[in-house]
This record gives sequence, C-alpha cells and structure tokens, in this order.
Amino acid sequence: MDFSQAYQEKLTTPEEAVQIVKSGDWVDYSQTCAIPVRLDEALAARHGDLSDVKVRSSITMQPLQVVEAGEGSFIYNAWHCSGLDRRYIDQGKAFFNPMLFRNVGAYYRKGYAPVDVLMLTVSPMDAYGNFSTGLTNCCVQDIIDVAKYIVIEVNPNMPRVYGTTGDHIHISQVDKIVESDAQIPTAAAPPATEIDRKIAGYIFPELSDGMTLQLGIGGMPNALGALIAESDLKDIGMHTELMSDGYLNLYRAGKITNMKKEIDRGKGVFSIANGSRDLYDFLHENQSIYSAPIGYVNHPDTIRQFKNFVSINGCIAMDLYGQVCSETAGTRQISGTGGQLDFVTGTFESENGKAFLAMSSTFTDKAGVVHSRIMPTFTEGDVMTTPRTQVPTIVTEYGMAHQVGLPTWQRAENIINIAHPDFREALIQAAEAQGIWRRTNKR
Repeated sequence: MDFSQAYQEKLTTPEEAVQIVKSGDWVDYSQTCAIPVRLDEALAARHGDLSDVKVRSSITMQPLQVVEAGEGSFIYNAWHCSGLDRRYIDQGKAFFNPMLFRNVGAYYRKGYAPVDVLMLTVSPMDAYGNFSTGLTNCCVQDIIDVAKYIVIEVNPNMPRVYGTTGDHIHISQVDKIVESDAQIPTAAAPPATEIDRKIAGYIFPELSDGMTLQLGIGGMPNALGALIAESDLKDIGMHTELMSDGYLNLYRAGKITNMKKEIDRGKGVFSIANGSRDLYDFLHENQSIYSAPIGYVNHPDTIRQFKNFVSINGCIAMDLYGQVCSETAGTRQISGTGGQLDFVTGTFESENGKAFLAMSSTFTDKAGVVHSRIMPTFTEGDVMTTPRTQVPTIVTEYGMAHQVGLPTWQRAENIINIAHPDFREALIQAAEAQGIWRRTNKR
C-alpha cells in the first residue's frame, strides 16, 4: 500500500497544525530530543490567543518558546530537569512534576496525566507508513494511546531506531504532519575531574566480565567508562534508562557485546538517548541496539532477571542516617527522581547485583565557601530520593560506604569515613548528639 497520499493529505504548516490546541488544553511534547522545535515556535506565537495551556515535557535541551515567548498563556511542567528546566523553575516560569520513572507511563494510562494534544519529533516515514520515535521511547506509546490528537514533526535528522513498543507511530494514528530540518539537540559529555577519576577507581574493582551495566550521566561515568575501555573486561551488556556517549565509547572499544545477558541477549537496550551527533548516527538503523519503554527498562522485575547487574548513578547529598537526596538543594529543584530508585530496587533483586550512588564529598558555593555533602540531618526541605532502607553503597573520593543491613551506628561510621577530613570531627559530634555513635566507633 502506498501511504504517500495520506501523508500529503495530513501535511500542513506548523502555524496551521497548532490551531488544534485550545485554551485549557494539556499539550505533551514527549521528552528530550523528541521535543518539536517548529511546533513549539508556532504554538508560542499563539500566546495572545490562548490561556491556561499546560505543556508537559522533560530534560529540555534547547530553549522552549512557549516558556521564552509565551509567558501568560502557557504553563510548563517538567517531569525531570535539565539545566535549562532548572533555570525555568528558578525563574518561576515552570513547575516540577514529581514522578517515579518506571511508573510514568501508567500515569498516562490511568488518567492522572491527561493529554489533549501530543506533539513530537519523529524520523521520516518508511514504506509501511511508520515513523520512528527515534531517540525517545520512554512512555511515548502510553501518550499515543491516550492523546486526543497527535501532531508529528518529521525531521530527517532524527535517527530511525528499532525497538519494542513505543519505537514507532503509524500514519493512521496521526492527525497532522509538519516537516522540519532543525538539528536534533546534542549534549556534550562533561569532562571527568580528578575527583571523578578517584571515585571511578573505587568502583572499578567491583566490575566483572559478563556484567550488565547501567550508567548515569556525568563526569564520573565517563571516567569509569575510560577505565573499562582500557581494561581486560569483556562481554559487557547494556541495559540503561539513558544511553550516552559513555556507552558509545564502550561499543567502539569492543567491550559491549550483550552476549552474556540473561534477557534481550545480543541487544543493547535503552529508553532515552542523549549525547553527540556521533551517538545518534551510531544508533541509526543499528539492529544490535533497541529502544524500549521506561516501564520495561526501569522495572525491578526486569532488572532482577540479570544475574550480574551493576547500577551506577549520582547523588547530591546524604545524611548520617544514610538517606540520599539526588534532586533538590533545600527546596530548589536540581534534577529529579528519574530512575535512581528503580535501579537501586531492581539491582538488589539481581542475584549478584551491585548498586552504587556516587558524589564528591564537598561542594563550593558562589561565595567560595566549602560545604560537606554529608550532613547530620536533612532539615532545609531537601527531597529524599532514595530512603535509607534502600540505599546501597555510597562512593566519594575518600572511599565506599556500604549501607545494606547495617544498624545506625555502623552506617554513621561508614558514612563519616568517606566524608572530607575537614568535616569528620563535626560529623562525629553530631552523630553522638543524635544517638547513633558508640564508644567503640573509630574516630
């Protein structure tokens, strides 16, 4: 069947396509690289005609015009924060939308997250009328299933990525089509610092041949990836929420084969990809990698099926009880829960699973004052991302603090041992005052 006629019938301009939006609507932009640039511009241009339009997305990688130019008509809500989303929230131009990543698809399916209009970027149509959702699978299928109207922005720069549910949308499901040649936004990998390399050095001996690896993003995962690429480790598997250039480097070094995975054998699996143009080109029609819904990738029932699963993510701060914050600084939104709790939970169920949460021991504020990331208690509105009952192993540049199964006094000792030396005595005094320090503890 030739779908070209249907394509031409639905093809229109961005300005015409966004007329489908009404005041009071919920408009979903999908997430990260799938955010539709031309449709966003056209919708923002209607700011004088519309009111109370709620726009939902996350991990914004380039300015959103409904925020930049549409103030007063649009309310932006982010599931997870990029640096740009954080700035919008700081400026009072956006709101954070708390979620547990493995459940976000169910929020749509169960009606907690209504969608009047879905707008997203896709790859060009194939001979069978399908448009690949490319770099963002996540919960796209769930949004497609509940959206009243669907408008796609077809962009030849979006790679065609194979996958399971959520990897494509058929032209019969689409109401309007616009075309764009905008560049798909890229994200530069942050360089590894000396602290990153020290942290990676503590984690590296815990790794083994045949493991299945989940890496977060940032300098430390990049440092760890460099160690793996230069090592004798082999037959690594990829099963990750977010695929970044760290994985691309491991593929090119021949470290990832996916041949020892207990499920999805021979396939590297991700839900969102975010990185360089090289990464996007590598994913284009690459049959050794597929995208899958976040509800599958992040679900503990999936993760537990891997015998040797290793999960490595970052965090912002922790207290002496072992509670971890990975998303706020006080009441200021920095990031989001994302999949951290999903992977910590699932990795514990893996037969030989190992999960690590990493951070530098200190940070320096704008006034040049150094603060400990390890504090006696959380008291300033910090959001707990991972409760102490599920925190695995914390790593700083001073070592590793195991937490599982330990009483409060052992947790406190382990935690203080990886704090910056300048803050350890004050932390010991706090632990004593809080009743979680024994006379036999090491000073």
